Amino acid sequence: MPISADRFEEIDTDEEQPKPETNAAKILEFLEEHTIEAFTQTEIAQATEVKRGSVGPTLVRLRERGQVDHRGQYWRISDHDRSIDAATAHASEVAASHEEAPFEYGEWQEYAVDPREQRE
Repeated sequence: MPISADRFEEIDTDEEQPKPETNAAKILEFLEEHTIEAFTQTEIAQATEVKRGSVGPTLVRLRERGQVDHRGQYWRISDHDRSIDAATAHASEVAASHEEAPFEYGEWQEYAVDPREQRE
């Protein structure tokens, strides 16, 4: 049975984000709280209480999804993930500001074009 494009987008988004309380979610949450720093696997394990043996494979999966960056022995949240978060926050703020202010038709009425007047 077909699904709507909106439903499809929801499914795609859900698959990108790890399920809550998983190792991936804990690691991403920690790295998102420290966006201007990079950490070793040991530091991530200590800060998140994720088992040291699970941190490495989890970080590799997150890197394959483009959610974390890796250089040498250090890991950080990816710029791509940060930019998505920033864009989402901005879109939410813009939407909220439009909801708060009523649309004033009178402000643009003098610039409106009546298509009936443009007929030949």
